[in-house]
Amino acid sequence: MQCHEIDYKIYGADLQMVEIELDPGETVIAEAGAMNYMEDGITFEARLGDGSSADEGVLSKLWGAAKRKLAGESAFMTHFTNEAADKRRVAFSAPYPGKVVPIDMAKLDGPLLCQKDAFLCAALGTRIGIAFTKRLGAGFFGGEGFILERLEGDGMVFVHAGGTVVKKRLEGQTLRVDTGCIVAFTEGIDYSIEWAGGLKSMFFGGEGFFLATLSGYGTVLLQSLPFSRLADRILANAPTTGGSRAGEGGRISFD
Repeated sequence: MQCHEIDYKIYGADLQMVEIELDPGETVIAEAGAMNYMEDGITFEARLGDGSSADEGVLSKLWGAAKRKLAGESAFMTHFTNEAADKRRVAFSAPYPGKVVPIDMAKLDGPLLCQKDAFLCAALGTRIGIAFTKRLGAGFFGGEGFILERLEGDGMVFVHAGGTVVKKRLEGQTLRVDTGCIVAFTEGIDYSIEWAGGLKSMFFGGEGFFLATLSGYGTVLLQSLPFSRLADRILANAPTTGGSRAGEGGRISFD
């Protein structure tokens, strides 16, 4: 199925949002809960499967939903369709600070592999599945899971990255990265997990026990602020007690 041709505009510098402009009859698919607003005339429906195949049967949809659950995503995709007689707009954003990265899949030589939670929305016709890393060690020790989302198609796809986005082009080189900093990479990149270093470095270096190793030929997208790192820092600095008595939890008493 050929993807719908959608227009878009990205708003903001750090807390970004993408606004999709739909012609009459056009559809964009998105993760559940990603929508910010939509104009009158756009209808939405949660469906099993990504809608990439018009003749997709019930069993195929159930299998696709089961794979998405295995990857830690919702079993349903939300389809937003313009039922009006002229152009209408719908906007999406991710639940934590970062950048929205537009990717024209027609310019890629093959599918795009991305970490779970990176996918935001895409033109109808985009196939969204899962892919396993080649080495099981990446799954058991990678921190972000060995199941990656696999995006295929010839239309626009939008992924979300925390903080600042860095694009790296590998021409046979090897890149070692904190596992949470990987957003997406093209199929020509080999992904594996290796020890971070000696025992002293692993326990006291603060970089964790394992690093992701990316090598081969293709493009890698990295993020400067993984949500897992942000959440860990917030939890580490959260007060353990407070607010149970007068004078605590922000109340100031001069008595």
